[in-house]
Amino acid sequence: MLHLFEDRADAGWQLAEQLMGYAAHPGVIVLGLPRGGVPVAFEVATALGVPLDVFMARKLGVPGHTEIAMGAVATGDVCVMNEEVVRAFGVSRDRVAEAVAAAERQVRAGDLRYRGRRPPVDVHGSTVILVDDGIATGATVRAAVSALRAQFGARIVVAAPVAAFDRLVAVEHLADEVVVLEMPARFHSVGAWYRAFPPVSDDEVHALLERAATDVVRA
Repeated sequence: MLHLFEDRADAGWQLAEQLMGYAAHPGVIVLGLPRGGVPVAFEVATALGVPLDVFMARKLGVPGHTEIAMGAVATGDVCVMNEEVVRAFGVSRDRVAEAVAAAERQVRAGDLRYRGRRPPVDVHGSTVILVDDGIATGATVRAAVSALRAQFGARIVVAAPVAAFDRLVAVEHLADEVVVLEMPARFHSVGAWYRAFPPVSDDEVHALLERAATDVVRA
């Protein structure tokens, strides 16, 4: 029986219960996808007693067909391209270069906005739990997984409170493990599965990352 989450914090607590096998485990890091994924990821990281960071990933949509990903740009100047899609849609190298440059600017701006001068958590050789507040199309999550794999070769666990059932197969092919609490056949939207689903501000993301960093130092 499907149920609604009270809010992102409640969803994070419930998600953490399914991830307790990773609690206080060396080399485990939780990465939240901004913005909505970060409050969920904060609760997961806190419950597991592991570091939290943000991971910026921008899907590169095909011009005129933005729902189709021709690649992704992510934190660390990582660019992953799907050359088959580029060729199939006849996207010129100039258009690809423009899309990559614009996405790189957005990623760098997001890293600075959310993390400030604090360096990113080193995920080399780690087990990464990549968290979002829900998986609708799966494009952003797939982009992030591809970028993490290309950059760090990490073991990747994708975790979300709710996901569209028909979108999980593609994610499962990319990730090492997928943990999802609710998989409705009729999805509608991520927000439909929360009683309270307010927008998450940049300031809130920054504050949660700062709190998590302080907790790690104290520990």
